[in-house]
Amino acid sequence: MDATLGFAGHSREAAKLLGEEGTLIGIDQDEVALASSASTLEAIPVCKRPRLELLRGNFGDLDELLVSAEVPGIDAILFDLGVSSVQIDTPSRGFSFKENSPLDMRMDPGKQTLTAQEIIETYTAADLTRIIRAYSDEKWASRIADFIVKARETETIETSEQLVEIIKAAIPASARRAGGHPAKRTFQALRIEVNSELTVLRDGLDAAVRWLNPGGRIAVISYHSLEDRIVKDTFAAFANRCDCPPDLPVCMCGKKPVLDIVTRKPILPTPEEIERNPRARSAKLRVAIKR
Repeated sequence: MDATLGFAGHSREAAKLLGEEGTLIGIDQDEVALASSASTLEAIPVCKRPRLELLRGNFGDLDELLVSAEVPGIDAILFDLGVSSVQIDTPSRGFSFKENSPLDMRMDPGKQTLTAQEIIETYTAADLTRIIRAYSDEKWASRIADFIVKARETETIETSEQLVEIIKAAIPASARRAGGHPAKRTFQALRIEVNSELTVLRDGLDAAVRWLNPGGRIAVISYHSLEDRIVKDTFAAFANRCDCPPDLPVCMCGKKPVLDIVTRKPILPTPEEIERNPRARSAKLRVAIKR
């Protein structure tokens, strides 16, 4: 199962390994991505193509999706987290701080109502500070929040270009010279808030472990420390389930480990991979096996 199908880059390679005897389940909440990936996967010759089950939805609703598809269990699960290329590269979606576009950032516009613009226009300075600091570790979160609140008193903040200029004004010039684009962290925080990404990730990982068959593998690629911490902690919780007092000589709770962790430290991209795909620069891969 590819829980974050996107343009089927991972799934295309998985299909080659599965062959006609296997089943490939792909999940994505983006209609454009699903249509594109279906074309890509159906182009594989029938004699080499696994049975395809492409499902529209969010991996936070994994239980509901897999029950509806009558899936009995899964041997391998991949999560490639964060915003997808199709979303970044479509200016009208509002994910990129490099393009002037409406402040949307919804991964599933058909079902979601909260947008980044609504957050910018309605959240208090305290709430803006909280999400920017918590979801991006932005040093200047409080100043950025104050500048947003002040700016919206005189004009409606509707576009990414407007927001970028406000963020630049809030961050001192000396601080803008290092650390990449000054708006990067704030845009990440807004995207996480709009899509409840961290809650969805926790729910999706818990469900995925339940659906794994014994001996099955779960692999997760994350792109920032908040995601990686959730993956690491989730794997550790399933690998170390005993909650007996540490000074107890033997386990009395009877809770057995569910996962064996394969990657004690995350696998990082090689320089060659980063050269081929600069967006892989911050990627971290963690893998575990179901007992």
